[in-house]
Amino acid sequence: MNFKLLLSISKTHLKSRKKQTIVASLGVMFGIGCYVIMLSYMTGLNDLLDGLSLNRTPHVHIYNEVTPTVNQPAKTDSSIAFIHSIKPKNEQERIHNALPLLNHFRAQEGIRGVTPMVTVGGFYMGGKTQLNASILGIDAIQEAELYRFNDYVLNGSASSLQQQRNGIILGKGVAKKLNLEVGDIIQIGTIDGVRFQLKIVGFYQSGLGEVDNIQSYVNIKMAQQMRGVHDNFITDINIKLDNMELAPQMAKRIKSIYDVNAVDIQTANAQFETGSSIRTLISYAVSITLLIVAGFGIYNILNMLIYEKMNDIAILKATGFSGRDVQLIFIFQALIIGVMGGILGLVMGYSVCVLIDQAPFETEALPTITTMPMSYDPSYYFIGFIFSMISTFLAGYFPAKKAHHIDPVEIIRGQ
Repeated sequence: MNFKLLLSISKTHLKSRKKQTIVASLGVMFGIGCYVIMLSYMTGLNDLLDGLSLNRTPHVHIYNEVTPTVNQPAKTDSSIAFIHSIKPKNEQERIHNALPLLNHFRAQEGIRGVTPMVTVGGFYMGGKTQLNASILGIDAIQEAELYRFNDYVLNGSASSLQQQRNGIILGKGVAKKLNLEVGDIIQIGTIDGVRFQLKIVGFYQSGLGEVDNIQSYVNIKMAQQMRGVHDNFITDINIKLDNMELAPQMAKRIKSIYDVNAVDIQTANAQFETGSSIRTLISYAVSITLLIVAGFGIYNILNMLIYEKMNDIAILKATGFSGRDVQLIFIFQALIIGVMGGILGLVMGYSVCVLIDQAPFETEALPTITTMPMSYDPSYYFIGFIFSMISTFLAGYFPAKKAHHIDPVEIIRGQ
């Protein structure tokens, strides 16, 4: 069996039907190209949407929660008066032994980082105007490393907050309402009636109005000063793991051992993860459908090509070519179309992805993103090319199988 001769005949057949060859190659090209574009864009968009929640959410969040008194006075008899609705237990908001806990978690394997937080309630003071305030005291450098804090900061950075003790990164909604700019001084009143003057070193914009209208960030030392507490006063501990899937197990263990409340990221974002999974499933379904449609197009073109080449098939068999040789000739034609269309499809897909990546895209949810989100995962290009080869092989195999069983005597007699 001379594969070089069979390949040469396949090329000759394709060249003699240039229009059909081009149409078949374009079918593969658009199928593979659309697959790459669709999956790259949808994956990039999913990563962006996931980042809006997951980037800023710790894998395990440890805190103390105000709970009602468990032991209510017993109800013995309806004729006897009893007390009810006992107020919540008088518990401190801070986490007991927070500093030893921080050191303990940081020493454990599988934990990427641990960050403390201090919450402060109060008011933004603007003349006679008072707006509700939720101030979070953080270690800004660690927040930037673990939770991409800088992606949500406008006209400033985490380092400026770390360097300036009385600095504040103000919520964008608050800044608009009070008409404030970076460098201005804002007065914060705590619930204890103490007032602090802080310098605005940046704006925080999450894209959620209810957050941006009340939430701001200060240095953790400043937050402790505003609450009038010592350095060991910590209200929240956030943990980032190397493997996010271990978060539920770790949260349960922490809650049972250390007598604190702990919530994992899966529980906190259950609805969001469901939406992300559905979007991913739809993306793959649409992309695979495009590839299947392209495969059927190739099958139809090669099937028609074989019927048009009946005379050539009869001549080849009459001159000594076996049915297997004829079958390989048409399979080679299909694979050549697959290679040409696949390469063109990958070039087309990458080129369009680059163009889309340059298109303006502005969202208040992530102000640092200015262009359309795209993913350039090499696996998409690899899968696309492999599928083009498989689909064209199958599309050529079944028509070629018909050519294998054609009787040249019947064709010649029909002529």
